[in-house]
Amino acid sequence: MMNPDRPSVRLRLAAALDGLAAVFGGMTARPDEHNCECHWGSAEELAQLKVPDTELDLDLLGRTWQAPDWSDHASVLRRILPQLATALVEGSVETLFGAEEVGRSFARGHWQQWPTVQAEAVWGFLHAWWADTLTDPDPAVPACEALAFLTEASGTLTPWLTAWETLTDHPADDHLAEAVAKWEYDLLGDQLPWDSWENEEEKRTELTAWLVRNAPARLRAHGVSGQLLHRIRLLGLAGDGRWEDPHWPGYCY
Repeated sequence: MMNPDRPSVRLRLAAALDGLAAVFGGMTARPDEHNCECHWGSAEELAQLKVPDTELDLDLLGRTWQAPDWSDHASVLRRILPQLATALVEGSVETLFGAEEVGRSFARGHWQQWPTVQAEAVWGFLHAWWADTLTDPDPAVPACEALAFLTEASGTLTPWLTAWETLTDHPADDHLAEAVAKWEYDLLGDQLPWDSWENEEEKRTELTAWLVRNAPARLRAHGVSGQLLHRIRLLGLAGDGRWEDPHWPGYCY
């Protein structure tokens, strides 16, 4: 498959962000929505969520998507979604533990069950942002973190790995090399490299199988170290075959 050029990818992302603004513009939290003033924020801040289209400061935006106890999380998410998506693209969303936290906020909103035009706008943004990340030599959010967000937000790894597999130019391979270097310790210990609340074992198995199948040829051509290639190979071994291999790095878990 031909790799898309950067201008077309950027235009696609801009159109997806415009689509979110058009679809979710004018939306608000429910009039009776509430949260704890001690733990979330003031009554004045809560009132901002009930007014459409006004921009929140980044601190309030962060507290809003992080809060797990809204009575109607979907309505709150729809209210902040255009601004939150833009902040994600710009890399201005701060998390304590990782981008998967933001993905879980999306998941709590059950956005895939929203009306078709709303769900399609979210899908369009997720796919456009992922394409932009993979084709950007220096994305604001590293591909390994973006993948964790996308997986948790959508509940699946498959479309994101499929997209990565079809992009074979230099940025996508750079991101793959960086991701493998970051992930190999956890994966060799049979752990998913990010915190997932659902189907963690299935995700780990899928990611590991995909890397064993796709990464070696791409990264060998990319010129990564033999040590990293051996660790990818070790992912395809189980039990004693892995631990007793002469290239086992001696990790303790």
